[in-house]
Amino acid sequence: LVATSMKAVVYLLLWLTACQVRGMYIPREMNRTLQNLRQHYKISDEELFNGKPVFSREPLKGKVESKMLFMGGVLETYEKLIEHMLSELATPSPTITENQKPSSSVTASDEAAGDIRSKLTYILERVRELKRHHYQEQMKVLHGLQNLKHIKMESRVVQSKALSELRWFFEEASTLADTVMRKRRRRQARVKLHNRG
Repeated sequence: LVATSMKAVVYLLLWLTACQVRGMYIPREMNRTLQNLRQHYKISDEELFNGKPVFSREPLKGKVESKMLFMGGVLETYEKLIEHMLSELATPSPTITENQKPSSSVTASDEAAGDIRSKLTYILERVRELKRHHYQEQMKVLHGLQNLKHIKMESRVVQSKALSELRWFFEEASTLADTVMRKRRRRQARVKLHNRG
């Protein structure tokens, strides 16, 4: 689990670093923080470049709406992952009074954990901010999808209610698919018309 967490962080760091080159969306402080965290969560090159990314980029080849939904899920997962990483860090030691003398190794260890904690907290805040400002609609959809997994399939009440609701959902799904198809045809017709002219 720890190795998986570390791999995920490294992939996050690589992904965020690549995003910086593409669009310069990553603030300089965030980039520096990610580089420092990579040193703390260092893994071998063999593990890092094993061809098995934590998050597939395949869904990012689709339409913008699909990409946004997938990215909302990725951000949600990163939020949970970083929260988990924070929970794995040693809890800070109690504050020491002037009369007490701490051992230097404990102090150094606490300082290092505190530094990592503050860096992870900073990254977590940036992820949450991005989610809050640009992915609220996608988060609603994702939570709705997650709720679908918890439907009790074996319940007779659920089965009966689902059958009575199917007509409405089937109609909605058909209408939505038809609307998308019509928009695609109109767009293709405009492109053909534009290419002729």
